[in-house]
Amino acid sequence: MRDRALVEVADAVRTHGQSLVALSHSLHAEPETAMREHRSAAKTASIAEDAGFEVTRGVAGLPTAFVATHGNGDLVVALCAEYDALPDIGHACGHNVNGAASVGAALGLAAVADLLGITVKLVGTPAEEDIGGKVLLLEGGVFDDVAAALMAHAAPEDSVGASSLAIGAWDVVYRGRPAHAALAPWEGVNALDAITLAHTAVGLLRQQLPPGTLVHDVVFEAGRAVNVIPDTARARYELRARTTEDLDHARRKVRACLEAAALATGAELELTAHGADFADLRQDEFLTAAYTRAARSLGRDPVDRRGEVMASTDMGNVSHVLPALHPTIGYDTEGAHHHTAPFARAGNSPGADRAVLDAATALAHVGVELATDTEQRRRCLALLADRRRTEAASP
Repeated sequence: MRDRALVEVADAVRTHGQSLVALSHSLHAEPETAMREHRSAAKTASIAEDAGFEVTRGVAGLPTAFVATHGNGDLVVALCAEYDALPDIGHACGHNVNGAASVGAALGLAAVADLLGITVKLVGTPAEEDIGGKVLLLEGGVFDDVAAALMAHAAPEDSVGASSLAIGAWDVVYRGRPAHAALAPWEGVNALDAITLAHTAVGLLRQQLPPGTLVHDVVFEAGRAVNVIPDTARARYELRARTTEDLDHARRKVRACLEAAALATGAELELTAHGADFADLRQDEFLTAAYTRAARSLGRDPVDRRGEVMASTDMGNVSHVLPALHPTIGYDTEGAHHHTAPFARAGNSPGADRAVLDAATALAHVGVELATDTEQRRRCLALLADRRRTEAASP
């Protein structure tokens, strides 16, 4: 059964290959940012719907999220399809490749769903680059029946096993008091001074932060006229760390810097969480090994990055709840890294097209391996049963 299923999923991906590449190119040509991915979500969901999946749009209260299911087996395997882009530079994180690959894997597994006794669940996951759609979908119950969640991420190299940095963000506002900058500046409370002090204090703090803990910020507003003492300054602070515990430690330190700036200048500080925290990524060993075998069968040789960390992903939150897989699928980006215009330009290249199809096939192979390995199937179903018992016992 396993060998037959592996052949059939590969055949199904090849059959849908042209439409998968077309989807990747279409997403790339019409990039949409977080929570505005209306066309992108519609394009992605429609391919599954045309293939016979049952599609529910707007799940968990997110207008650009969807769930598409096929089959009725007890083992529910989720494929997470990303499709949000970055402001100005478009698909500079390769989510057009990620999303199309997950669709392809779902179509491949759908071809053998009855044979394997599985349910294939394609989850359209918006806003990974911002508020963390997967976190909200997790909280909204979309993964409650899922035994394992899979996806692959575009990158300059093939790799497996890496963790990711936990991340949290604040929207920061300092409110002061305006005054004429020449006639009576002493009557003002300078919000620009406050945000400058905060930036400086955090810069000095970095020396005392442990390796792997990062803080970055951007100022959106700090006055509108040079002859008026600025009464409002707005910024966003983003913190990253190797673990959620380290993130909490850094948050306390950075908060003290922000509060000290308010105290020193007399400005009022407003702190608001921006989106959900992303947890560090925990990749499942069996799923990782299965993906490695599948990638090698396609002529790829993933680098083992276990013990290393990449940037951040809301897939980390999913991985803290259920077995998850998040390898990278590589193609030539001419030396460019994520979140740059050259990386975005490489996203509709022949190499990226091959990455879509190879990732789709490899992820589908992982689903087959999980479904046909009796011990691993039982393990994932037992973990799911434990989660359900825990949730049922919660007040």
